[in-house]
Amino acid sequence: MAQYDEIIKTLVEKAMELSKGADTCAGGSCDAPGNIPVGVSNRHIHLSQADMDVLFGPGYELTKIKDLKQPGQFACKETLTLCGPKGALEKVRVLGPLRKQTQVEVLLGDSFKLGIKPPTRMSGDLAGTPGCTLVGPKGTVQVPEGVIVAQRHIHMTAAEAESYGVHDGDIVSIEFDGPRAGTLANVAIRAGSGHALECHVDTEEANALAITSSSIFKLIK
Repeated sequence: MAQYDEIIKTLVEKAMELSKGADTCAGGSCDAPGNIPVGVSNRHIHLSQADMDVLFGPGYELTKIKDLKQPGQFACKETLTLCGPKGALEKVRVLGPLRKQTQVEVLLGDSFKLGIKPPTRMSGDLAGTPGCTLVGPKGTVQVPEGVIVAQRHIHMTAAEAESYGVHDGDIVSIEFDGPRAGTLANVAIRAGSGHALECHVDTEEANALAITSSSIFKLIK
């Protein structure tokens, strides 16, 4: 009898596990109530070592003021002036660590003030993008390419991607409720080592849908 009761208990537990898994992404969508934090990004700059040497002087080191969610990345005290053919943006934040190539991430609205037309790209996909001029306290750099509008995306580990039923490189949508409810399509999945669970949108996207760091959304595959 005890053996029979143990079998029944095991079957019930297994059924509950399967039911929980089915609810997670039923109908091709996943509710993410607090499971995927939302990070709202403003315009910012990633510098190469060579460009930093010119802008701040040889031997200069970035001053970290805050760690970011993604492992090893941080916001810096340093800011630069970003110049285009038509105008300039002052006090644009530098993010660390240094990269092989300087990358400038702006908002779509910035393109009108600057007079450039940056494409929407994933970080690091800089071939064929427009350039700009960066002005620092010690010098000026003409960046030949590297200005983009960041494509919205979700960072996650491989295990987290499996739990949400997605893969690195997949394109999904995210649906927000609230007073300015709406859906953002073309959200890229970035899954693998070196990623921490976080959804990245820029300030324009966040303002359009009244998104904050505490917003809840549904992931639609």
